Parts: sequence; C-alpha cells; structure tokens
Amino acid sequence: MWNKKVFFKVHQLIFLQIFLILISACGGEKPELSHLSKTSNILAFGDSLTYGTGTSLDKSYPSILSRLTGINVINDGIPGEITEKGKRRLEKSLKKYKPDLVILCHGGNDLIQKLDLRKTKNNLEEMINMIQNSGSDVILLAVPKPGILLKPVPFYKELADKFRLPLEANVLSEVLSDNKEKSDPVHPNDLGYQQIALKIASLLVERKAIKQLNSLE
Repeated sequence: MWNKKVFFKVHQLIFLQIFLILISACGGEKPELSHLSKTSNILAFGDSLTYGTGTSLDKSYPSILSRLTGINVINDGIPGEITEKGKRRLEKSLKKYKPDLVILCHGGNDLIQKLDLRKTKNNLEEMINMIQNSGSDVILLAVPKPGILLKPVPFYKELADKFRLPLEANVLSEVLSDNKEKSDPVHPNDLGYQQIALKIASLLVERKAIKQLNSLE
C-alpha cells in the first residue's frame, strides 16, 4: 500500500497536469506568429523610436532587424507623431506595403505631451484591429512613461492580452534606463537600437516566425 507522502505527491502531479491542460484550453500558451519567408515584408510602424532618431538610418532597429533576419523590414517611423495621427496614417501604409507582420511601437509622444491615456489606448486598439483585419500579424512594443524609474505603461500588456499578441514589454525601458545605450533621455543610440533589434529578432524565433538569425558581423 502507498504511504501518505506518496499518495499526496501523486495527487499533486495529477492536479498539476489538469491545471496545465486547463491553462492550455483557456489560451494560456504564448501566441505564435505565422512563418515568415525571405520574400515576406515586415512593417515597422511608429514614431522616432522606429525612425531611428539618435542614430543613422542604417543603424535604426528596422535596418538591424532586416540584417538579422534576412527579411525586408520597412521603416515607417515618423518622428514626433502621436497615436491619433498614426492611426490615420496606418491604413494607407497597410495598403501600400501589404506586410505579413507589423511591429507596432507607438505612444511615446502621447506620453511626453501628457495626452489622455485612455485615448492613446483606444488609438492603439484601433490600430491593432486595423492591422489584424488586413491579415497581418502584430508584435507590440511597450513604451515606458517618462520619469526617473522607467516602466512600461500597463495598457500595453492589457492590449497584448486582449488581442493575444506577442509583446516585447521591457526592452525600451531597459535601453532608456542605461546611459550607455541612449543618445538623449528619450532616444536610444547605436547600441540601444541594436539591443531593440536583437530582442525583437529573438521574439520572432521564440514565436516560430523564423528559424534562426544571421550574424551582424
């Protein structure tokens, strides 16, 4: 006969298995991305963080990401743009470039200008809907609120959970918290943009959009 300790451990294992099955059934697994080929298009959509303010265009994160993945990455960043204007611009960009994947990094200027965060969230939600309705996948980058301790604004995770999007939550906060990786208080430098590109590239591998990365050397 089993003793009480063995009996308890068996029940623990059974409970754990049931718990994992329930999580999977309720969408607890990380959302995967569609496979990208060398002929795919990735649209990097956003503001100055996408454009590459603080470095040269060939060292912006979209340019580095293109070299890492071997896939065409279109830099569609407009410095100074707020989400209201980005929302109006996005539809034209989707029709023009017909991307397979959109990397959405927006909201920083709303935060700097202290605009209504409810409107910022709503604008981002409309952009996500627009992208998904076009048939493209979405990766969301969280932007930190300006301050001494940089942390991602919570609504980015809320949006990622709602739409089941891959979220890169921390890289911008980490880069902009390190003086060696930023050109000014709100923009990365060469090294910072490289870190952003590497994080996104790793996410693409993790979510099975691509199999491996190229060397930057």
